[in-house]
Amino acid sequence: MSGLIPQRFVEDLLDRIDLAELIGSRITLKKAGANYKACCPFHDEKTPSFNVRPDKGFYHCFGCGAHGDAISFVREFEGLGFTEAVEELAKRAGLEVPYDRAARQEMQQARTLTDALDFANQFYQKALRSPAGNYALDYLKQRGLDDVIIERYQLGYAPGTGTALYDAAAQDLKGPLIETGTVSDRYGRPRDLFRNRVMFPIRNTRGRTVAFGGRTLGDDKAKYINSPESDVFHKSREIYGLFEARQAIRQLDKLLVVEGYMDVIALAQYGIDYAVATLGTATNQDSLQALLKQVRHVVFCFDGDNAGFRAADRAMENALELMADGLHLQFLMLPEGEDPDTLIRKEGTEAFQKRIDGATPLSRYLFDRQGEGLDLQLPEHRGELRARVEPLLNKMPRSTLRDAMWHEMLRLCGGRNQWQNRQPQQRGKWRNGEFRDRPSEERVDVKLNKDSTLCLALVEAPELATEVSELARQSRQFPQAMGMATWILDKGIRDRRKLIGALALDQQARDRFYHLFDGIEHIPSRDSTLASARELISPSAETSRQQRLATLLRNFANLSAEERNELRELSGGTQE
Repeated sequence: MSGLIPQRFVEDLLDRIDLAELIGSRITLKKAGANYKACCPFHDEKTPSFNVRPDKGFYHCFGCGAHGDAISFVREFEGLGFTEAVEELAKRAGLEVPYDRAARQEMQQARTLTDALDFANQFYQKALRSPAGNYALDYLKQRGLDDVIIERYQLGYAPGTGTALYDAAAQDLKGPLIETGTVSDRYGRPRDLFRNRVMFPIRNTRGRTVAFGGRTLGDDKAKYINSPESDVFHKSREIYGLFEARQAIRQLDKLLVVEGYMDVIALAQYGIDYAVATLGTATNQDSLQALLKQVRHVVFCFDGDNAGFRAADRAMENALELMADGLHLQFLMLPEGEDPDTLIRKEGTEAFQKRIDGATPLSRYLFDRQGEGLDLQLPEHRGELRARVEPLLNKMPRSTLRDAMWHEMLRLCGGRNQWQNRQPQQRGKWRNGEFRDRPSEERVDVKLNKDSTLCLALVEAPELATEVSELARQSRQFPQAMGMATWILDKGIRDRRKLIGALALDQQARDRFYHLFDGIEHIPSRDSTLASARELISPSAETSRQQRLATLLRNFANLSAEERNELRELSGGTQE
């Protein structure tokens, strides 16, 4: 529905939002000149690399690459769609989103359906506390659930009579209940879909009920049934327990994905509030994408039987196509015969949390599973491992993780370099009737000077120009970086694509910067370049100490008494 919101309204909304205030209401920001810094909310880090530029209206993380405006931040942080994010910001700014008539009708229809489902949810909750629901309530108590957790997840009971919900609904809600499938008219007369079942409402990110899951209390063939898909419920996009997890943990950075409603609720009762369950197949790509829109760290928890390992294998294979740098997937395989609900009650929160913390990373899980039954001392088995692993790695997008896993495959399979090291004569060549060994070549890491490092960083991230120019004004070490940063600021360039275009099409720029990187034989990786630049722009305490110490030692003969005391403190009291 994003195309139905006028672009002019979106631009006006972004102009009205104070980006620092918006982000600062969700994470802790620290002032850094005209900008703000913080530890990135989208990936784990100890050193702040998340920068907010209120004057430019964007944020950027030099660690994971997260970048965007106020709408992007709300979408990523809250897990909302574009339209929901715009509505959230419009509400904050005291504006009303100007939808066209068709869009308004569509949204009104969706609200009507969720109103009917919210009514059904309230009906089921009341039924659980009625005399008719005593058996269902006893069942939940026997499963170890207390009143607090029952209320938190809004559990309910669907009476066994065929039309209890339909009869209780107001006339204007009967149609929507049928439209969502909560009441069925398949045989020409209304009949409640859920009968004599414990009810689990499925709520979206805003807490509105969009569907239900129901567990039978009788001998029905189907132990669990779910609502059919509707205009407000798409099974592959919804995550059970996500709303409750966000209510418990405001800054959600990890999700534990389990297989059942009761697993989610039992874990929450024991203090593990970030457990969720996907609906339907938990291992397809739609479900994985829905999870990765919420967090960048996902732990899949499966039973340790054959079916559990097969499900984990499917999750792993589908995840490979989505794995970008900064995403972290792990697999927790439980002891055979156990599920999260039973196991946490046996061993307690601390022991179960240790299992989560020790979950197997995707890379290790892949090699462990593909290497089962193989003896890597045998060349034939090394070849078999490569035949199994290489097609999986080829599914992955280009990334540092993919490269690392490729090198691991070569190491395990006895890659070419290892074979050459075992048979050095193969590296030589015949000359004058005799074999001469060729000297081995080792890659030498090249360390660039600081000025070149900053220039490379500007090419990768032009938005650093302000900070680079401020640094260059304080030192004469960075004349090239100063010139490039000034040029970027004068041209108003904000992203790499525009920078490359300007360097390619602007003749004066080409003449000015054509020889900037002459003499550099090895270009470091983007991550390495930006990390080095960040250290120059915002040096760590240890780096600052070393720099100050070097300055004082260079001027040792002319130091004042105060500077000599400072030198003594910086060097640990060894200077006289």
